[in-house]
Amino acid sequence: MAAVGEPRPRARRRAGEERILTVPNLISIARLFAIPVFVWLLFARDNRAAAAALLGVLGSTDWVDGFVARRYDQVTEVGRFLDPVADRLLLAVGVVSILIDGSVPIVVAILTLLREGLVAAGALALAAMGARRIDVTLVGKAGTFCLLASFPLFLASASTLSWAEAAEVLAWMFVVPGLVLGYVSLAGYVPLARRALQARTASD
Repeated sequence: MAAVGEPRPRARRRAGEERILTVPNLISIARLFAIPVFVWLLFARDNRAAAAALLGVLGSTDWVDGFVARRYDQVTEVGRFLDPVADRLLLAVGVVSILIDGSVPIVVAILTLLREGLVAAGALALAAMGARRIDVTLVGKAGTFCLLASFPLFLASASTLSWAEAAEVLAWMFVVPGLVLGYVSLAGYVPLARRALQARTASD
């Protein structure tokens, strides 16, 4: 036991968690570098179909890096930070770009961006107060996956693809549960944030 006045020892990290160059981290980095390509396809090339296809591929890999990390014991501190950052940035850029393009209903875009903004603000506030970072919950991941699936479909619905009408129906089938799960997870982060702050106070 630590003597009175001495700082409590930090929990020991698992072996290998300090690694940077792992397959899951490289997947997350690749997703980040692909975001400008999506913007280029949508605005510079005016190719909604190609932009939707790329965004769909990037969104479908949302679970890949996490699965590989857990399956092959490649969970790292960098990965815990990089994966949600890639998700948040991909979703934010995708939503804003498709909103500018006019392919998504404004209310859907605003609700999505508001939720993402609140999550980002909460994470920054916790970091500023010295609390531990809160891991993404399963409900939050499910909501993000549904949203990442819906926006490429909204974009495809505004293209010249033969299945554009079906894409719009599918987009609504994904975006509604995505928003519901997103706000449910947002509410669930509140008690987690309180516990993180309490833990920080107890360790001072």
